Amino acid sequence: MSVTPPSVMTTATDRSNMPSQELATEASFPGVPAASSMPDWYPTLLNTVAQEVRVGRTRALAAANSELLNSYWSIGRQLADRESEQGWGAKVVTRLSADIRTRFPEAKGFSPRNLRYMKSFAQAWPDFPMLQAPLATLPWYHQIALLEKLDDAATRLWYAAAAAQHGWSRNVLTHQISTRLHERSGQAITNFAATMVAADSDLAQQATKDPYVFDFLSMSDRHTERDLELQLVKHVEKFLLELGQGFAFVGEQVRLEIAGDEFFADLLFYHLKLRCYMVIELKAVKFEPGFLGQLGMYMAAVDDLMAHPDDKPTIGLLLCKEKNSVVAEYALRGFNAPVGIAEWKTSLADSLPDELVASLPSIETLEAELATEAARLQG
Repeated sequence: MSVTPPSVMTTATDRSNMPSQELATEASFPGVPAASSMPDWYPTLLNTVAQEVRVGRTRALAAANSELLNSYWSIGRQLADRESEQGWGAKVVTRLSADIRTRFPEAKGFSPRNLRYMKSFAQAWPDFPMLQAPLATLPWYHQIALLEKLDDAATRLWYAAAAAQHGWSRNVLTHQISTRLHERSGQAITNFAATMVAADSDLAQQATKDPYVFDFLSMSDRHTERDLELQLVKHVEKFLLELGQGFAFVGEQVRLEIAGDEFFADLLFYHLKLRCYMVIELKAVKFEPGFLGQLGMYMAAVDDLMAHPDDKPTIGLLLCKEKNSVVAEYALRGFNAPVGIAEWKTSLADSLPDELVASLPSIETLEAELATEAARLQG
């Protein structure tokens, strides 16, 4: 019977315990010294260098994006200036696009349409080289969304800062613009200033909206509060997007036992920045002051039964189909726990006055106008 030499057995054992990345390195680079022959401090060195590579790549991408935007701005500025001074038309842009792509066949992003975006970019931001952050941190297609969806510089800068802060994708950015987040952010009626320390009350206020827009819901007109709750849980990712950054979903119909009696809170969240629980109660009807008593009891129970000693007091958020703002303010004035009151809508049109809604064009009318405009441009 043959016996495997001890040295071979040791090597086989060592390789079976080696990380897959080290095995991959030795497979890709024959003749490289074995990982097992490296000094004890080598893994630390490897991890440190790898982290520097990752950070360097991130910085390089950010720098590359900034340089790209500066280049696009400079091109756009020249196009805008020439157009203003010499009054040339679209043919110049079309020809310029073809010539640039002939000289630089590997270059991307110089279609006639993108050149026109560059011109619009330079016109929208005449002082772009001085603005930079946070605008310069956003990719080009985010910039196009800001140009297409918004008209004024102040609102564009608001969304640019929010997108940079929260890391929004282009789709999320366009969604937030379409729901007019800048007009809704921090607008809930609350008593946070009277019931929380200043730093926390400011953050909590900014974490609210009014109204909340749940445009992903699909419900009949005769829906119940339970129907609303089930739909929100079904679409919890979209619900969390609407709530905003920092919210973690804990559960629905959370059981709270108080002195032998059972109660169930509609929705329970934890806010990672505020370091506290948030109880959300849903109402399919207009706000009534009596709703606060039930919500306050749930908040107290969560504080006693679920919160960690290091957690801050639970916050309540009451979402109603509609509200009288003056009544809501009066109801909160004598309430000692932190609570916010806001409306929820399935579309922004729900919050518009009836006379304004009636004046809005129908989808069919908009489609007809767009088709006419497209035919005009092509002809």
